Amino acid sequence: MPSNSKLDGQVALITGGTSGIGRETALALADRGASVAIVGRNRKRGRRVAREIDARNGDGWAELYIADFASRKSVRNLAVAFRDRHDRLDVLVNNAGTFRHRRSETGDGIEATFAVNHLAPFLLTHLLVDTLVESAPARVVTVTSELHERGAIDFSDLGCERDYDGMEAYSQSKLANVLFTRELAERLRGTGVTATAVNPGFVPGTGFTREASIRNRLLLGLFSVLPLPFTKNVEEGAETVIEAAASPEFSDVTGEYVSDGVIAEASDKAHDDDVRRRLWDVSAGLVGISPDYPR
Repeated sequence: MPSNSKLDGQVALITGGTSGIGRETALALADRGASVAIVGRNRKRGRRVAREIDARNGDGWAELYIADFASRKSVRNLAVAFRDRHDRLDVLVNNAGTFRHRRSETGDGIEATFAVNHLAPFLLTHLLVDTLVESAPARVVTVTSELHERGAIDFSDLGCERDYDGMEAYSQSKLANVLFTRELAERLRGTGVTATAVNPGFVPGTGFTREASIRNRLLLGLFSVLPLPFTKNVEEGAETVIEAAASPEFSDVTGEYVSDGVIAEASDKAHDDDVRRRLWDVSAGLVGISPDYPR
């Protein structure tokens, strides 16, 4: 069970916070006293969650930001809006994600799975890193998946244009999450800001597969109601995310892959330092920022 450590006076920003694991994480951090900013695409659902947080949050506050992580402009607007309102950020939870059955591109011309799952949190973290450092100690928690073990970073085809496979694209993006976390941790050493990549387990009840095939949506729907030993419900899946974001036991943990509430061993490919550094530089170019952040 996640610890009940108090977060009074802290500010948390949670992407994908209007449903699933993000919602559960937002509620849990609010219960500990944090003020919570949730990010989502559905305004009606987001307002409902924000009211739910307000009703149980004591002296803290809840607010909603609408953003589309398939758009670089939307991610930039989100960061500007948050910085205009707040001068501190103690916890950033990069939770928003997608799974696409068919290949599609964003308006920026990037394959959608890679754009939403990796480039959006990469860019958002860059845009908020100064606020995180000024608020230190602070934490960046990026939600990945055990499927990162199946992933491979193919620099010749990051957009999966050759023989697109939804699972391969997703696995590549989840491996990118772990590599991003490890490089971010190196760049932030000594600042008081930590970075962890968290595997919540197999949680079929989340909404990230809304773009999956009908067959896969039906299968996951079945998994979500059957008592299968390899699945977790949303509350169970959120526990490790909450621990990484709030537990004192993780206050000094950085650059690690966390699964089932403990530090675990990521795949060998997640430990390739050359790929890690190259992915950082390529990602910076794709979103139009300097690869030198944070200095």
